[in-house]
Amino acid sequence: MCAAVDALEATIGYSFADRELLRRALTHSSHVHESTGKPGFTADNEQMEFLGDAVLGFLISEELVKRLPEWPEGDLSKVKAHLVSSTHLFEVAQTLELGRYLQLGRGEELSGGRAKKTLLANALEAVIAALYLDGGMPAARAFVVQFLIGPSPGEQRLLEQNRTLKLLDFKSALQELMQARRLPQPRYNVVREEGPEHAKVFTVEVRAGRDWADQAQGLSKKSAAQKAARKLYERMLSAGESE
Repeated sequence: MCAAVDALEATIGYSFADRELLRRALTHSSHVHESTGKPGFTADNEQMEFLGDAVLGFLISEELVKRLPEWPEGDLSKVKAHLVSSTHLFEVAQTLELGRYLQLGRGEELSGGRAKKTLLANALEAVIAALYLDGGMPAARAFVVQFLIGPSPGEQRLLEQNRTLKLLDFKSALQELMQARRLPQPRYNVVREEGPEHAKVFTVEVRAGRDWADQAQGLSKKSAAQKAARKLYERMLSAGESE
């Protein structure tokens, strides 16, 4: 486990004073059920998930208010809902390869637990709690800003441009753009499903009239459709600006 802790610390750019906090954050209840009473026993991460969820919500709210002081509460809530969603947390956990560091019970291991969406999202919240308990808000804040919020300056400008078009709802934004240009409404189709049941990847195609189409992948049909809508929306905007 020490080597795994070293690797994860290097990935997130933080060294724990109390490494037991990180070990606990990575310990699923299935592992505890099989290890109770054994030497080196570590409690599971469920309470840390609870704490991490609260810390994450606060830090996301704090950062959005700081970055977007003129935005109304409704728009801020939409951004926050996306950033704390299990889908977003799962994607961040995958980027960090968090699954490889988890301590799982044999049954959970055999059932593909290292790739399960809920398990990984919860573990990420537990890691945030571990950072908070070890280094306070500064440590947790640095992690959340770097890995969960971003965004790059280019993405930030894009969000600013689209706040009047139902922020982060690119399906609605695309629909309004099609209406403004008097084009047929977009149609969405799932063209491919890949992977095991607990970690499916969906490919959704969006079509608008005869000349416009795009595809994108996501961990749910909804997220794939949003990504496809965003790609087509941005492409149509760029084409309109260059005309």
